[in-house]
Amino acid sequence: MHAVMLRLARILAIFGGVVLSALILLTCASVIGREINATLNGEFFQQRLPGFANWLLNLGVGPVNGDFELVETGVAFAIFAFLPLCQITAGHATVDIFTSKMSAGANRLLRAIADILFAAVLVLILWRLFEGTISKYSSGETTFLLQFPVWWGYVVSLFAASVGALIGIYVACVRVLEFSTASTLLIEGEGSDN
Repeated sequence: MHAVMLRLARILAIFGGVVLSALILLTCASVIGREINATLNGEFFQQRLPGFANWLLNLGVGPVNGDFELVETGVAFAIFAFLPLCQITAGHATVDIFTSKMSAGANRLLRAIADILFAAVLVLILWRLFEGTISKYSSGETTFLLQFPVWWGYVVSLFAASVGALIGIYVACVRVLEFSTASTLLIEGEGSDN
């Protein structure tokens, strides 16, 4: 079961990484296009090379239309796509000033409580995201520039949040089992070397 959950989390994280990389390229292209557009509209090009400058401007050289809408949607998905891997590999940042002095049993109890709470928060986020998706779908709201339905972004985030909630519940169950059997089933930070 753990291998399936870990594989699912990794596949989703890879997909989130691909989306995030595409967004970085999109943002770079938009910034470069915006700068080229400003330069071509500047005094130098408009006075000395107006034909060339206007030709390039007429080709559409400029910022990517709707870039912020795509970035907003893509980053939301990427965040939800990375959460499951971080949860299953215990990759969240922790401060163990006090817990390092506690017994193994007390640490197992704290991990179980923390992961139960985290799973509950992931389920709450999933529920609210589902409600938001239904609301956006019903309203027919679209983005300002690209005019694509807002609910599309909600759906891709909902999918990633569903995987996150599933893995969050799985990790919480494993932590409860670890506490009740006084054993270690999930190794802390295991994703760093796998």
